[in-house]
Formats: sequence, C-alpha cells, structure tokens
Amino acid sequence: MEYCFSLLVDRTCIRLVDTEITSSKAGSGYRGISRVRTYKFSHPDVPAAFDGFRIAFISDLHYKSLFKEKGLENLVRLLNDQRADVLLVGGDLHEGCEYVAPVVSALAAVKVPMGTYVVLGNNDYEACYADIVRQLEAHNIHLLEHRVDTLKRDGAEILIAGVRNPFDLQKNGVSPTLALSPDDFVILLMHTPDYAEDVAITNTDLVLAGHTHGGQVTLFGLYAPILPSHYGQRFRGGLKRNSQGIPMIITNGLGTSNKNIRMFAPSEVVVIELNVHH
Repeated sequence: MEYCFSLLVDRTCIRLVDTEITSSKAGSGYRGISRVRTYKFSHPDVPAAFDGFRIAFISDLHYKSLFKEKGLENLVRLLNDQRADVLLVGGDLHEGCEYVAPVVSALAAVKVPMGTYVVLGNNDYEACYADIVRQLEAHNIHLLEHRVDTLKRDGAEILIAGVRNPFDLQKNGVSPTLALSPDDFVILLMHTPDYAEDVAITNTDLVLAGHTHGGQVTLFGLYAPILPSHYGQRFRGGLKRNSQGIPMIITNGLGTSNKNIRMFAPSEVVVIELNVHH
C-alpha cells in the first residue's frame, strides 16, 4: 500500500510498506498489541546522516484498561525488538494515579540510543500531572511541553517539537514550530490531531498524534460512531494531512477508554523510517 503527498513538486512521500499482524493468542506474538505499522517517510529536509533513522511511536496506553500487565511487558519487548533510534510517546499514559510509576518504568526499559520523548494527553492533565512529571524526570525521559529538542547524528540534526495540552488553545494556541527554520526537518508530537488543524503549525514536516483510538469501535473499520474529534471521521487514524498539506500519522494507540473493547480498530505500534529524498 503506498501513499505519496506532494507539498511542492513531489516533495514528500510516505509509504506504508508493511503491516505486521502479531498474534494475540497466549504464548505467541506480543499479546495485547494487534499490529506494528511501518512507514517509510522521505523528505528533502531529512539529512543524509538520518537516512534509515527509525522512530518508534506509541500513544494512549490508558494503563490499565484493555491494555494490562502482560501487554505492557510485551510492549517493552516489542519496542526493543524494533531497534528504533528514538521512542516518541503521544500521551494518555494511565487510568489511575497508582499506574503512573509502573507505566513510566516500562517506558524507561525501552532501549533507544537517542532517548524517549513524551507529550501528555487529556487524562494526564486531568489527574496525577505532578506525579507524571516526577516519574519522567526520575527516569530521564524528556517531556516536551511546548519545547523543541535536537537529535544529532554525524554532525547533522533533526528537531522534535512537542505540544503542551493541545485542548487549551488560549494558553497553547501558538505552535512551538513557528520559531523554527523551514530548512530544518521538524517532527511535531501532539496528543490530539485536531491541534494540527486548529492552529498554524508552520515549519512542521511530519505530525504524530493519537487520542482518537482509531475510533476504538468501528463499523468494519470504515466508520466510527463515536470519535473524539471536532472534525468527524477526517482524523480517525492512519495517514492524513491537514489543510496546510502537512502529513500526519495518527495512531490507533494501545489502550482503551470508557469501555474496554476494540472492534475493527486494532491496537498498534507505529514505526517510521526516515529516508533522504531522491
């Protein structure tokens, strides 16, 4: 399956090159995670030093929900097996303050040479925010709340920007990417994809978001009766773009909210491989 988005003249190409369905049966595969989706992303701003750079992206663990202890253990194993260079996390970590420590500890067990970067979701701001911040700091995990961090490799660099509480546009309605250079390769990490449509995210090359759970319960994967987005089915999941033409990868996430059920909206881990544009 292949998708190509042209921002100028064949400027950006994203290919969904693989969908690995992992077994959900006990004793095999990675129980608690339905699939790994792998994208290859080529863009002229990707430095040659980052050709083949692997990004693991997860969101919406909602631990514990349908995603329980075994799923969390398997997630760490799966992520380590992906041999990613960096781990990005899109928020909604927990379903109770007592679960903050174990979920952050699990994230810290993922071995990525360039570290783990996190933005928070609505659940995280509604409860246990201070606990989450303390746990992330204790495990040397980077919290990107309207912050930009630089990943360096062989003298080249790419930028990871993160959005603080994207539901509070009065305080956070100016994207942290606006001050960046259009020549930099910039990934913008956010909890809800709506933010990429609600505000200008100029200088962003790729958006990563969660929150929608892929609808969580859908009609054969085609329509979600309930979807937490102001834009209807538009940002339900997968590969999309906003009105500025900026590519967005929206993950189905791992856990569940409200009811512990998924239907035609498989839980997933996303892997993005960066490629130099030819």
